[in-house]
Amino acid sequence: MPGTGLWRTKSVEQSISDTDEPDTRLRRNLTAWDLTVFGVAVVIGAGIFTLTARAAGDLAGPSVALAFVLAAVACALAALCYAEFASTVPVAGSAYTFSYATFGEFIAWIIGWDLVLEFAVGAAAVGKGWSAYLQVVGGYVFGKGFTTTTTIFGLHVDWGALLLIVVLATLLTVGTKLSSRVSLVITGIKVAIVLFVIFYGLSFVKSANYAPFIPDSAPPTATSATGVDQSLFSTLAGGATSTYGVFGFLAAASLVFFAFIGFDVVATTAEETKDPQRAVPRGIFGSLAIVTVLYVAVSLVVVGMQSYKELATSAEPAGRKTLASAFAVNGSDWAATIISIGALAGLTTVVMVLMLGQTRVLFAMSRDGLLPRGLAKTSKFGTPGRATMLVSFLVAIAATFFEADKLEEMVNVGTLFAFILVSAGVWVLRKSRPDLKRGFRVPWVPVIPILAILACLWLMLNLSVLTWLRFLAWMVLGVVVYFVYSRRNSLLGKRMKEDADSV
Repeated sequence: MPGTGLWRTKSVEQSISDTDEPDTRLRRNLTAWDLTVFGVAVVIGAGIFTLTARAAGDLAGPSVALAFVLAAVACALAALCYAEFASTVPVAGSAYTFSYATFGEFIAWIIGWDLVLEFAVGAAAVGKGWSAYLQVVGGYVFGKGFTTTTTIFGLHVDWGALLLIVVLATLLTVGTKLSSRVSLVITGIKVAIVLFVIFYGLSFVKSANYAPFIPDSAPPTATSATGVDQSLFSTLAGGATSTYGVFGFLAAASLVFFAFIGFDVVATTAEETKDPQRAVPRGIFGSLAIVTVLYVAVSLVVVGMQSYKELATSAEPAGRKTLASAFAVNGSDWAATIISIGALAGLTTVVMVLMLGQTRVLFAMSRDGLLPRGLAKTSKFGTPGRATMLVSFLVAIAATFFEADKLEEMVNVGTLFAFILVSAGVWVLRKSRPDLKRGFRVPWVPVIPILAILACLWLMLNLSVLTWLRFLAWMVLGVVVYFVYSRRNSLLGKRMKEDADSV
C-alpha cells in the first residue's frame, strides 16, 4: 500500500502511465548501441585524462591500477541493481524515479536533489577542464598567448566553458538521437586516443617503476591530504595522512570512482529507448566493461612510464599532472599534443551526457510536481526543452564564473549515496512487488544488493572530511526546499487528497 505524507509512494504503474501524457511524452528512438555509446561517452573523459596521474602520484603509487579494479567492482554491483530497476520502471529520472516507487516521496526528493551533485556539478567541473584543454590546444594553433578566460568589469569569465555549454544545449534540445550520433563520432576519437596511450606508452615502460607496488605511507607535506582534506576513514582510524600506504590506496579507489561516473546516465534515458527492458541493461554492462579494461590498462602503462613520485602534484601553479605529462617527461611532446586534443574531444561528450542526465531527472521531478510543472513540457523535437534550457543556464553560470575545486569528490559522494539507495531499493521492491515484470533480475538477492551497499559505503568513508561537510550542507538545503515548495505542490499528494475528499 502507498504510504502517506513524507513516505507516500508512486506506484510503478502510475509512473509508466504518466509517460503517455501528450505534453510530457518523450520520443522513443534509442537502441542498446546508442546507450552503450552514451555510457562510454560520459565515462571515458575527465577521469582517464586527469585523475589517473593524480591518484598515482598523490595517493596510491603503482597500485592505482588495483584502485581502479576496486572502484569498478563497486560500480558493477550497483550496475546490476540499476539494470533491474531500469528494466522494471522504464521511466526518465533514474534513481529518483526508482526511489519514489520504493522509499516514498521524501527520499525520492533527497535523491533527486543529490543527483544535482553528480550531473550538474559534474558537468560544470568537466566544462572547466574542457576550457583548460582548449587553451592548451589553442596555444599550439594560435600561439602561447591564446587564452580561454578574460576579465569583464572585474569579473573573471571563462568564455571557453560558456561556448561549450551553449553548443551542447542546442544539440540536446534538437534531440537525443542526434546527440547520440555526435557522441559516437567523438567517442570513437577518444577511444582511439586511449588505445594510442596504451600501445605507444608501452615502449616507455620500465619494470622498476612498479616497485614498491603499494608505497609506504608518507609523512605530511605541503600537498599531502591532511586535516579536513584527508579521508574520513583515515581520520577515524587515527592516520596522519592519506598519502600512500593502505589509507592512500583506499582513498585512491574512492577518488578514481569519479572516472566511472556516468554509466547510470544510461538509466535516465529508459523512457526514450525502444526496448528498455533489454537495451538498458545491455547499455549499462557494455559501457562499464569497455571502460574498466581501458582504465586498468592505461593506469598500468602510465605508472610504468615514470616513477609515481614524478606524477605527484607539486605546489607550482601548473603542478597538476595528467596523462600527457608522462609522455612529455619521456621527451615525446608530439604525443602529449595528440593526447591533449583527444582529451578535448573526450571531455565534450562527458559534459553533454551529464547535462542530458540532469535534464531527465529535473523532467521527472517537475512532472511529479516537486518542481514547477512547466519544466516537464516537451518541445516539438520530443525533448524536455525547458528543462534543458534551465540546466544549461545553471551549468553555464557555474562553469563560466566559478572556480572548480574539490568538485570531483563532491560528485563522488552524491553518486555513491544514490547507488546505496538504488541497491537497497531492489531488495525492497522484490519484497513489496514480486508481481512486477522484470526484464532483468539481479542474481542472489539480497546478497548482491547488500554487497553493493557495503562497497559504496566503504568508498564514501574514504572521501575527505571536507567533502562530507559540504555534502551534509547541500542535503540540509534540499530538505528546506522540499518542505517550503515541493511537499505542497506534489502531484501525488494532490491526487491522494482528492481521493480522500471523494470518499
